[in-house]
Amino acid sequence: MGNDGSQLEDRVLLLMPTAHGADLAGPALRRAGLNVVSLSDTTTLASELGRGAAALVLEAEALGPDALTELSGALALQEAWSDLPVIVLCPAGLRLPAASPAPETLEALGNVTLVERPAQVLTLLGAVKLAVRNRRRQYAARDLMRQLGRAVDARDEFLAMLGHELRNPLGAILLALPLVRASDDERPRGIIDRQARRLARLVDDLLEVSRVTRGQITLRREVVDLNEIVGEAVAGLAEAARLQGLDLAVSLWRERVPVHADSVRVEQIVANLLANALKYTPSGGRVTVLVARRNEKASIRVCDDGIGIPPEMISRIFEPFTQAATTIDRAQGGLGLGLALVKRLVDQHGGTVEARSPGPGLGSEFEVSLPIAAVTEAGERPLPRQEPRAGKLRVLVVEDNEDNRDALRLLVEHLGHEVDAVEDGLRGVARALSDHPDVMLVDIGLPGLDGYEVARRVRGALGQGVKLVAVTGYGQPEDRRRAIAAGFDQHLTKPVDYDTLFRLFKPGSWSSPVGAAAG
Repeated sequence: MGNDGSQLEDRVLLLMPTAHGADLAGPALRRAGLNVVSLSDTTTLASELGRGAAALVLEAEALGPDALTELSGALALQEAWSDLPVIVLCPAGLRLPAASPAPETLEALGNVTLVERPAQVLTLLGAVKLAVRNRRRQYAARDLMRQLGRAVDARDEFLAMLGHELRNPLGAILLALPLVRASDDERPRGIIDRQARRLARLVDDLLEVSRVTRGQITLRREVVDLNEIVGEAVAGLAEAARLQGLDLAVSLWRERVPVHADSVRVEQIVANLLANALKYTPSGGRVTVLVARRNEKASIRVCDDGIGIPPEMISRIFEPFTQAATTIDRAQGGLGLGLALVKRLVDQHGGTVEARSPGPGLGSEFEVSLPIAAVTEAGERPLPRQEPRAGKLRVLVVEDNEDNRDALRLLVEHLGHEVDAVEDGLRGVARALSDHPDVMLVDIGLPGLDGYEVARRVRGALGQGVKLVAVTGYGQPEDRRRAIAAGFDQHLTKPVDYDTLFRLFKPGSWSSPVGAAAG
């Protein structure tokens, strides 16, 4: 919380209707360094309580029946963690004025302390300081609860993201398997191979971050030339950049840049930064990798003109499971582990990594600094590194994942139907309005126009003349309800297997309850 919020939370609110109480309590508490705010009535007091307070000090004379009701109402609005200390100054012998409530009624307000008047200054000061100290413990408990709540939210978000990332390759594999059994076509075998490797990479990323975080990775350091490592990392991703329509450039230092490092791990650092830049740079963009030597530091900069990073994300970009943009399309995919791994590996090498971006849409830059190797080591040579339903239906598949799209197309064709396929929502709507398919299999997480909006537009234009099926990695009950509300007839959760599609296209299948899960 900012300074203004902390000052409000540390306030001691004072309500002293008698002149003697106001003259004594306020100045004494202020001299002790307490942030005291004097108030004139319970209405103002109730309003100020909502802004924040560490304790409330008031005279019994201020608590008539109406005032007590107003105060009770204000205290009842406290959050669950809050138990605001209330100190009530009572006449000698705790004899309350006739209009005041009985002591037991006051105690029903909660955290109430009764102090007998005339109170010694030290007695009052001790009671108020104790109340403020207890209130600060409540603040600490509140902050811990909120921190734990954020951790739970992050865990749940990660598990949902992990489920989505696993379902996509699993879906493609399960769809391709029956085709491998039924034909000699090499395409489904390619799908299985690519998606199995993708699953392996996801698991490897998870295990790698865990090992690095726990300090279970031992660096095999040697004196190596940073130019060579960066050159090999760039060469390994050059084809990926070309396929994405990106211009990938590298600028190496004019001389050797010796660093005492684990060459495999440094190449992993560069590859992860470069893969991140490729992921978030649209086709036609440019990614540049630069190596430089600045005094006793070696520098690697990876720059792109991609989607950029919002200012609020810069400080969290190296945290595990963090990505610059979290949207329903999940078009970039991944678990948000690459940059977290970079940070931990750079730390292990005694270096630093920094992210910079002018803002969304303005590109980003990541810079790694590593210590230059001692001159006496620079002459060493690096060690080599190891590298069925009756009748033919017209079916439209709308899926941005190429392997899932191809697998669905092949499998539905195998069931005897005519299939067309497009890769995004806008094309899906356009194709549906021009071709009037009988059935549409639509992914929800589509780039540009998500599956819900596709369903709404197609349903609005074609009415009940098309059967809409959501095929998605989002499988919570709320996701199913949202799909049906958007106009889908059925909601299938990835991975969708052959038997599920077989049942889907059987005669009479559309009379089954909507929202059925796959599998």
